[in-house]
Amino acid sequence: MEQYLFNTSLGIKINPEQVVQEIINFMKAVPQRDYKVIIGTDSEKAADKTADFVTAIVVYRVGNGGRYFWRKIDEDQKYHTLRDRITQEVLISLEIAKVLFGAMSKFEVPKFDFEIHLDIGDNGQTRTMIQELTGIIRANNFEAKTKPYSYAASKVADRHV
Repeated sequence: MEQYLFNTSLGIKINPEQVVQEIINFMKAVPQRDYKVIIGTDSEKAADKTADFVTAIVVYRVGNGGRYFWRKIDEDQKYHTLRDRITQEVLISLEIAKVLFGAMSKFEVPKFDFEIHLDIGDNGQTRTMIQELTGIIRANNFEAKTKPYSYAASKVADRHV
């Protein structure tokens, strides 16, 4: 995660440590509220079968708005199947979640829920992957959400693909 800068919603580039600090500052501003920290990745396949991946980190003040940060990476690796590309989305989200959750646990922050949103759902080609990919997330002790509840991947990250 250290090798990539994240964009704020205002287009300012910040490093991962600054993302963590921004999340903590947002949560501490109104500590009595409930919070969710959410990671989601979406991708777009190019004609040459490579893919661009966009990951969003969302901090949601439940019932009262939120903030998000995003990064885009272009991979030279070819993705011949939808399964390969969606699996890579999950692995990218999982990597960032582990680093982010680890970094946040070093600070005193208000209570929050942590979720990973997957860009898969009961409709369409990805329905056969739900059990497998949510299982990967749960095996790493994170909560997984799929469409229509996976807005960090299907809405926030998707807007930057």
